[in-house]
Amino acid sequence: MSRRKSLVSAWMTSRPITITPSAPVVEAYRLMREFGVRRLPVVDEEGTLIGIVTLSDVQRLIPIAGQEQDVESALLLRATKVEEIMTWDPIAVRPDVTVQEAAELMLDFQVSGLPVIEGGQVVGIITESDIFRLVVEEWRQEEDE
Repeated sequence: MSRRKSLVSAWMTSRPITITPSAPVVEAYRLMREFGVRRLPVVDEEGTLIGIVTLSDVQRLIPIAGQEQDVESALLLRATKVEEIMTWDPIAVRPDVTVQEAAELMLDFQVSGLPVIEGGQVVGIITESDIFRLVVEEWRQEEDE
């Protein structure tokens, strides 16, 4: 079986929303809601990737989440910082890695998205949804042939 040639750079979301480790978790939650994302790369002052925080990480702070306002209020009361709940030193890929290699890493490490870094800086993020888009596009091309 041949390796797929599509590169992460062609399918990733460029310039993803990031957050700092000292930011309150409620800010991470608001960003996720506002931009419709489920994960945020965590960067230091120089923009270097140091972690990732996911919606699941945030939701674990609130055992029973009701309405959006209830979640936000509960998070405000907790005053937890992103660094307290994030995953440090996450698995990441370079933009020149194949999507197949990225997908294999996601399966191996049971994660649904990977930050994309170049020179330590976050340049994108590739998620399961991006890989689904690739699969659908390839299937469409096969149907058209």
